[in-house]
Amino acid sequence: MSKTLFVTRLHQSRITVAQDLEKTCLGIAAEDKAGQRWAKDHGYGGYTSYASLNDLTTRASVFATLERAIAKQVGAFARELQFDLGGRKLKLDSLWINVMKPGAIHAPHIHPHSVISGTYYVTAPPKSGAIRFEDPRLAMLMAAPPKKKTARLENRSFVDMTPKPGMLLLWESWLRHGVEPNAARGQRISVSFNYQAG
Repeated sequence: MSKTLFVTRLHQSRITVAQDLEKTCLGIAAEDKAGQRWAKDHGYGGYTSYASLNDLTTRASVFATLERAIAKQVGAFARELQFDLGGRKLKLDSLWINVMKPGAIHAPHIHPHSVISGTYYVTAPPKSGAIRFEDPRLAMLMAAPPKKKTARLENRSFVDMTPKPGMLLLWESWLRHGVEPNAARGQRISVSFNYQAG
């Protein structure tokens, strides 16, 4: 008899928000010169407000609406993970816009100093780049044979999730992930975020 140990959870759901979210994201991207400079200086293939704006939920009401919907999902995910927060609640630490141009990638990374991270897809044309999650044990697998192409998700070393408009993904912030090249003709727009234990 076998047991499943040390499970890595990925929460997926769908959120519907106002149709002007895409327009709002693009409007902010066009005006945010600091974000444009940061993206250019760091080789980011498009635009991100990650290092330039920390007030999106007060800047535009559509982001406040989105954050309230995300917070409900984060709360449910935290309960599923059985966190013992000692009476504290998870609170939004940061929320930012990503506009990825054709050909753009996002190298594998983690989100330090956070508990739960995630992405909400606003616009995602076909072939606009999957988000790839890595088995956190990769560095310790040593002589382990490769996994079958038909392996179940929980047995794979890498899992790709194809973005779709309205899709919300949540994961624990230590889970390493990256974004595959945007092979679409159009840009992919997403909103990413981190939650901390308050």
